[in-house]
Amino acid sequence: MLKPELTHSRSHSGSSVVNVLDDLRVKNVRPLIPPQILMEDYPVSQTAINTITAGRLGADAIVKGQDDRLLVIVGPCSIHDTKAGLEYAKLLKAYADGAKDHLHILMRTYFEKPRTTVGWKGLINDPCLDGSFQINKGLRIARGFLLECAELGIPVAVEFLDQISPQYIADTVSWGAIGARTTESQCHRELASGLSTPVGFKNGTNGSVGIAIDAIRAAKSGHVFLSVTKQGISAIVETNGNDACHVILRGSNTGPNFSSSHIKECVQELSKAGLKPLVMVDCSHGNSEKKHERQLVVTEDLANQLENPETQDFIMGVMIESNLVEGKQSLEALGPNKLAYGQSITDACLDWESTKKALDRLKAAVGQRRSQKLAAGSSGSA
Repeated sequence: MLKPELTHSRSHSGSSVVNVLDDLRVKNVRPLIPPQILMEDYPVSQTAINTITAGRLGADAIVKGQDDRLLVIVGPCSIHDTKAGLEYAKLLKAYADGAKDHLHILMRTYFEKPRTTVGWKGLINDPCLDGSFQINKGLRIARGFLLECAELGIPVAVEFLDQISPQYIADTVSWGAIGARTTESQCHRELASGLSTPVGFKNGTNGSVGIAIDAIRAAKSGHVFLSVTKQGISAIVETNGNDACHVILRGSNTGPNFSSSHIKECVQELSKAGLKPLVMVDCSHGNSEKKHERQLVVTEDLANQLENPETQDFIMGVMIESNLVEGKQSLEALGPNKLAYGQSITDACLDWESTKKALDRLKAAVGQRRSQKLAAGSSGSA
């Protein structure tokens, strides 16, 4: 039986009454810093604006089939140590500069983690990794890190989990994802309709691509919903709709869906819905069967598809989970003070050397695809 926490309020007559109806299961409420204050404390420089804009424009063109490069979202499963994250960002920036004619590379910088049951929910929610949930601190660390990446010249990608945190960081982001557990959510479709970035919707954990296609169609339209302003005031938000949304094939509980037959089936469904027949493939999660090293198997298969004239037009992007050190470690077992540097505390990742091999293979495949199309164009005009 519920035992209500008694709170006092005033009746219309001015007498004190006991409120036994509201917040019966709420333990505590703490103030949250308004987005505008955080943005003023961590402003976006012109260098950062240039990085973010270039990242968005490139991703937008690829998603719409106007750029033949491959969109690559690569980086740690989640960011828990910004020092290691920046070291990774510098390595990725150096590689991206040399591959920019073939690969449009954005760093995966996930700060919010959806959980099947319970567990660490990400750097924004629990930046000290100790259950203290210093969210104001987490927001500051996250925004500061994203701006440092932008200053380095590496655009970033995040997953959006709610309708409030984007107000704090979305202006620093070049591409966003809606995860498998939230693609079917009306709130997330509404959110995507107003984001200033391209957005990828993952297929459901049960493998359903239909919910991702429905999400794209919903996000393409304008919506009216509840959120907060940059000043932290509750507001009614009206959006224009987002025409740069796409499907991400991430596998499912029953197995992978990166094969040419899976991709062909998906693009057929996209075409039936009047959408661009282009997909991004997540090389991790269900497609790697949760074995991080199998991401190399997936990237090799995708590279072969990119080189095959029958399938090369369908794949516009990939996602790879990668870190300085391969594998993963347990925060619960080790505690925050005994974690190995540069290794994931969520999903297992490829190490940097293996990541470079995967990217090199994809880069070569994009070059081969381009050469084949040029040759076909030349023979067709002869």
